[in-house]
Amino acid sequence: MGLDIQLSVNNADEVLTPDYYENKEIDSFYKHNLSRTFCNFMCKQDAVSGEPELDQIGRITSVDIVPLYDMNKYWVPESIEHQLSFAETEEEKQQIFERINTDRARLETNLEIVLSTVSTLIEKISNIQNLPELLNDNGFDSLNNNYYFSDFNIDKGDGYIGNNFGQDLRNFKRFLEYVKSKGSTGVYFIYG
Repeated sequence: MGLDIQLSVNNADEVLTPDYYENKEIDSFYKHNLSRTFCNFMCKQDAVSGEPELDQIGRITSVDIVPLYDMNKYWVPESIEHQLSFAETEEEKQQIFERINTDRARLETNLEIVLSTVSTLIEKISNIQNLPELLNDNGFDSLNNNYYFSDFNIDKGDGYIGNNFGQDLRNFKRFLEYVKSKGSTGVYFIYG
């Protein structure tokens, strides 16, 4: 057991239905899932003292990766309750609600920029043959960089288990294209 990452959308009740998960043509488990390594990758922004791998990849490719980090700002009820527990005054509670509303508004219309970001990353990284050698693991290689970031253009995993970075990004892009075709305009990560 461990922490997993899922993609969700602003109209999830309409798009991510039982049919979505059961439809063999969509094959969401193998074609849209992100690996646990991708989950760890997205959680490293505040967990390492040096430059996280995603920031390094953004620098190497000259791609603004902020839209991907912003996808972490979806507020589940438990997160709201937790944040509110720190508020000592009504003014502090109001500030928390303002931040929540700002984050939610940003996530309602971010699909196009996230799709553009993921597509550009795929395009640029597919031409880099030695990505693992370009990345600094900050002395703690929790992602197994030599495996995860190698062979970018080859799907190494089983749609979830053993995916490499290239496969995760391609799954991510397929998900974005699918939900866009279903009328979604906002996308975010859910952890669980």
